[in-house]
Amino acid sequence: MSHDVSLIAIIAVGFGLALILGFAAARLRMPPLVGYLVAGIVIGPGTPGFVADMQLASQLAEIGVMLLMFGVGLHFSVADLLAVRRIAIPGAIVQIAVAVAMGASVAHWWGWAPGGALVFGLCLSVASTVVLLKALESRGLLETANGRIAVGWLVVEDLVMVLVLVLLPVFASLLQAGSGSATATATATAVNLWSTVAWTLAKVAAFIATMLVVGRRVFPRMLWWVASTGSRELFTLCVVAAAVGVAFGAAKLFDVSFALGAFFAGMMMRESEFSHRAADESLPLRDAFAVLFFVSVGMLFDPAVLWQSPGKLAATVAIILVGKTLAAMALVLLLRYPLNTAITVGASLAQIGEFSFILAGLGVSLNLLPKEGQDLILAGALLSIALNAALFAATGPVLVWAQAHSALARRLAQRDDPLAQLPGHVDLSRVQDLVVLVGHGSVGRQIAEQLRAAQVHCIVADENRETVEALRRAQVPAVAGDLMDPATLIQAHIARASALLITVPDSLLIRHLTGIARELNPEVRVLAHGATEDEAALLREQLGIEVRLPDQALAESMGGQAIHWLRPERGH
Repeated sequence: MSHDVSLIAIIAVGFGLALILGFAAARLRMPPLVGYLVAGIVIGPGTPGFVADMQLASQLAEIGVMLLMFGVGLHFSVADLLAVRRIAIPGAIVQIAVAVAMGASVAHWWGWAPGGALVFGLCLSVASTVVLLKALESRGLLETANGRIAVGWLVVEDLVMVLVLVLLPVFASLLQAGSGSATATATATAVNLWSTVAWTLAKVAAFIATMLVVGRRVFPRMLWWVASTGSRELFTLCVVAAAVGVAFGAAKLFDVSFALGAFFAGMMMRESEFSHRAADESLPLRDAFAVLFFVSVGMLFDPAVLWQSPGKLAATVAIILVGKTLAAMALVLLLRYPLNTAITVGASLAQIGEFSFILAGLGVSLNLLPKEGQDLILAGALLSIALNAALFAATGPVLVWAQAHSALARRLAQRDDPLAQLPGHVDLSRVQDLVVLVGHGSVGRQIAEQLRAAQVHCIVADENRETVEALRRAQVPAVAGDLMDPATLIQAHIARASALLITVPDSLLIRHLTGIARELNPEVRVLAHGATEDEAALLREQLGIEVRLPDQALAESMGGQAIHWLRPERGH
């Protein structure tokens, strides 16, 4: 085929094969990502038949990396991360260290150089954001406490890998092993290493400062200007131009990676009131280039590693599926979280993906990671992603089986969590009017303040442990636990409550909590936060409860109604 249509060829063949094999993977209950990687293997140089242009594929992969990282930044919430920081930050950092140690130790035993062993361990330490989000979303776990912990954990991993991508080129010369002259060069490099690191970090800091000071003001305003034209294509063009333009400018002006530039472009876009629209409008293009990214990654894979190094591949997969999972579970349990949280987080991390591919490619280009290492990482990713869905599906039965056969598992599942019970100094024996407030987000905080100002006793039930700890430090009675678990409402003394206020706009949760509350306390009055008018009307009709919508001055309306129920003389 002539060179002038090689771009068309790689897009046409890549998309076509990715569609067919991705569909086949989905039918086999595996993530379509497996099919995209296999499509790349089919059109790569490691298999017979059509071979796509590797140089063009690498450039398309770079665009895919930009848009992938832009999407990560667009959905990155500092608030969400801070809400689970006490488990996500130490857990992710320690788990990365453990995984790196396992991977590097095995690679060193194989006789690899220290630099290659370190990069190999780093590649095995970080899970795929794409695979995790899809797995949690398909099982309805994304908005649960366990889901938020897993996502927060992975966000910390992503941030650490962004830092690694910035610093690895700086340390590359020092990490390279070789002859005496190479050692002398490494020694000379070590002398100037800290000045080089300082200069690199200074450029990264300058870029970040520019984005926080200038980008934070420019991008939201730019989106507003373009949105005011009413042109959908201009809006989409603005979003994509910002992602690719900032990534390219960051690389040229500040010498930082395309990935870091695109990540910060997404973070700045998130500051706009049009951020949700920006995510929706750019999603098809991000998905398309993400497919090309995974196809191009598959093209780098040499299938010969499957029969030439089966022992090394088995060790790689064992670290990903078993080593990382057990390390994450142990860390979660050490931080005094229950067994179901440990199992969910462990299953979430039992795979590797896009960051591993990016890091492996960088390691090969810097002559740190051998080509065999990249092949092992790609094969490990294929197998772990394919098996991850089955591993997630097995978490429920495994938890049930463990509790049925192990006293230790039962203790870990129902461990003595001090936050799951009210503190001993809270005396409810003389309390006449009690409100149980479910959820302490922005709406819940305002309602709690209203109730305290009216001297109405209130107990808060929330899934977030950090929130409950902060409330207890402020002498506010609160309990932590799974809101779908009746024990949480029982510990909040719903049986003594006059009213139940539900500030989480989830109709399934509202129905569940209302049923539990009425079974334990038939006289309790229920007031909930509805997401839509249709949903509110259905809840009113089926459950006979009162529902408020966001546009009805939600917090004041719910708090005022509760006060009116309990203290009519204080006003509505």
